[in-house]
Amino acid sequence: MNLHTPKSSFAPPDGEGSVQVQMDPRDEIKGAKVFAVYGKGGIGKSTTSSNLSAAFSKLGHRVLQIGCDPKHDSTFTLTKKLMPTVIDVLETVEFHSEELRPDDYMFEGYNGVMCVEAGGPPAGTGCGGYVVGQTVKLLKQHHLLEDTDVVIFDVLGDVVCGGFASPLQHAERALVV
Repeated sequence: MNLHTPKSSFAPPDGEGSVQVQMDPRDEIKGAKVFAVYGKGGIGKSTTSSNLSAAFSKLGHRVLQIGCDPKHDSTFTLTKKLMPTVIDVLETVEFHSEELRPDDYMFEGYNGVMCVEAGGPPAGTGCGGYVVGQTVKLLKQHHLLEDTDVVIFDVLGDVVCGGFASPLQHAERALVV
């Protein structure tokens, strides 16, 4: 290799030698259209996500909205209440997910939109990617994604933690608000 060698000729294949976290193929969301809505706090991403969820449900689609924000208020406009986060609920059973029922962490909102608040660690602590990953695993474990047409991740975009990029691994489309 020398300075005249094109850079692409010695670059490793996609993902090889990369320090990027690769998604476990078993955690892939299949059969549903998946959107990730990103934006800084207070910009209107939860309103946008909820409006998209409501619109898709009005078109007859089965919709799941997953809030990925430590404030766990993504689905407030759909449910009219703050819901417990998946991590809060897992904590009550000492992280033994087999002890949970879907009713413990998933709630029905406006026009049948199913709502889950993954939550996340406070800014500067922990990893949001872990929280999103555990939420998707739990939804798959309970077969809750099989009958879903549209999944919308509402993701806080002004957190430095790279884990909040994990919904992009699932998403077909991303919206930045």
